[in-house]
Amino acid sequence: MESITQIKKLSLWIFIIPFVAINLCLFISVNYQIFDNTFLSVDQIGRTNPTFPYFDGGVSISRTARTFPTYLIFKPSMIFASILLVMYWVKTNRVINSFQDLGDKNNLFKTFGILSAIFLIIHSIFLGIKFDYDLYKLFRRFVLLAFIIFEIVAQSLLVYRFIKLKTIIYKHINNYVLILKIILVTILVIVAIGSFPIVVTSGNVHFKHALEWNYFVGVIMFYFLTFLFWKKNS
Repeated sequence: MESITQIKKLSLWIFIIPFVAINLCLFISVNYQIFDNTFLSVDQIGRTNPTFPYFDGGVSISRTARTFPTYLIFKPSMIFASILLVMYWVKTNRVINSFQDLGDKNNLFKTFGILSAIFLIIHSIFLGIKFDYDLYKLFRRFVLLAFIIFEIVAQSLLVYRFIKLKTIIYKHINNYVLILKIILVTILVIVAIGSFPIVVTSGNVHFKHALEWNYFVGVIMFYFLTFLFWKKNS
């Protein structure tokens, strides 16, 4: 199927673009002195001490990405990745329907997936824009939370559909990768539920930052597994 080939390509880029973007922003924030006395001089807020936030939680993704010049990397990358996400969910919906002869039915995973991409676009656009209003701050938190929830729901629903269709699609998929997808989604759901009481309370800043970096990579890792999931000769 040509659609499966397209899905494999989309999935790989959906993983690579955000992964490279956030880590490049981190590199610039930590090594800000490289850009001193140039037109790319890093904003003071975006500068941070040497850190590896995946372990020590020394800085948040937001702080490394919301100021000049890193927002020039982060915002376009996330918006472009979001557009690819919409294409991914549309094409995946089409492929799943083709295995069941369901025509143009819109499955729930497609709806949640597209909504998550839209919320990511909104979050990227408003990142770094400051308004001293409580309602605006609440709006930003809602958008980010909505992206995470809708994305995890979409991934969970899709994995569940793969499990139900396993006997039909087994010639087209790598069963070991399906198991990895199930494990990954299960971990993401458990971590989201388990960490919620900590995330919504004050304090534990370093834990929250480390969780943010690792959880984001976990979410996009789903798409790298998708690249491996579909067999090349499908």
